[in-house]
Amino acid sequence: MTIRLTVTSLVVTALVSNYSSIAFAHSGQSKNQAPEISTAEAKLTYTEIPYLESAFIDVSPASRHDGIRVGKLGTDGGNKKMITEFAKEIAAYKHGTFDSLLIAHKGKLVFESYYGKGRLNLPHYQASATKTYSGLALGRAIQLGYLSMDDLDKPFISFLNQLDKSKLVEGAEKITLRHALTMTSGIRVSDEQKTKIYKLPNQLMGQREIQTILENSAPITAQSQTFKYGYGPALVMQVVEAVVPGSAKDFIKKELLNKMGITNYRWRTNGSTGLPEAGWRSSMTSRDMIKFGILAMNKGKWQGEQLIPEEFITDGTSRLLLTGDDDVHWGGQDVSKQGYGYFWWGVDMKVGDKKYLGMSAQGGNGQIIMIVEELDLLIVHTAHDNKPQYKQIIAEKILPAFI
Repeated sequence: MTIRLTVTSLVVTALVSNYSSIAFAHSGQSKNQAPEISTAEAKLTYTEIPYLESAFIDVSPASRHDGIRVGKLGTDGGNKKMITEFAKEIAAYKHGTFDSLLIAHKGKLVFESYYGKGRLNLPHYQASATKTYSGLALGRAIQLGYLSMDDLDKPFISFLNQLDKSKLVEGAEKITLRHALTMTSGIRVSDEQKTKIYKLPNQLMGQREIQTILENSAPITAQSQTFKYGYGPALVMQVVEAVVPGSAKDFIKKELLNKMGITNYRWRTNGSTGLPEAGWRSSMTSRDMIKFGILAMNKGKWQGEQLIPEEFITDGTSRLLLTGDDDVHWGGQDVSKQGYGYFWWGVDMKVGDKKYLGMSAQGGNGQIIMIVEELDLLIVHTAHDNKPQYKQIIAEKILPAFI
């Protein structure tokens, strides 16, 4: 049976009634292996992937020799009862349609679970979490000397030598790489203009995309350079393409993903520009999402090697600006003070009388990599449901188990 992404209450009810078993994995019990995608299923689109017959919940994740240290929930921190009870609620679809939940504490993966369409070896689609990966590619270029941290405050168009700068909108030179990373470029293109731009056949390849955008934007001013979710990732990817040897696609593969042992992934190419998609359309396994979180928590180091400058990670996973609490994405009564770093979102999550800062890479329909530095806690989950208040759920169900 094929279940489509839009899950109605009727379908969920049917799923819960059929989801009668939960496979709990324990150390030494080889019969309960983490679910994997079959060869036949690997040819299906994500919407065609069948739901698991049983949720898989592991409080002592297996070592897979993938660079992720493992431990045991409870023994290595965390309240085992609280987390397993929460996992049962997820399995009963009481919190929307999760596909996976993984938790690392003090550098060790202590909890791993799969539900719905989740599989150990299935790269899960990433919407805007792709923005964070694109930002890290820029950080990798800095670490290797193709750029410097000082370059973040230089006009980003200074790195693009194929532009006809005489035709760009007034103030285009005011946009820096740091503006791009924090979504404060000041670019303002109407929806009507956007529709026209992206209907141009073969007119946006390479740097022509930026040429066209900066010819059609309103003037860039100090007043316009405020937070607006939009073009930042595309600007960053253009600079990566311009400064690294070879292509951005090959650079990302060789110098970022391969370095972390990430080989089972998908990262689409933008058909209009020929560059890797900068803001969406990548796919990563849940364990590889954990790797990105570990990289951030270790200040840019992976297994002792500095892949990203520490300063870049420290700044990027800080709330460099506040975006307002009028519409906190996936928030609730205990989530506030929404802010932004370098394609990382930040919120305060209240537990009792105390608030904890959570910085997250995240994408629509429930993909999240959240680091809570004060608790030495890393939370990854995937889903295919945009309705749940995921950050409120984290504040209520996960943080208390590690405080």
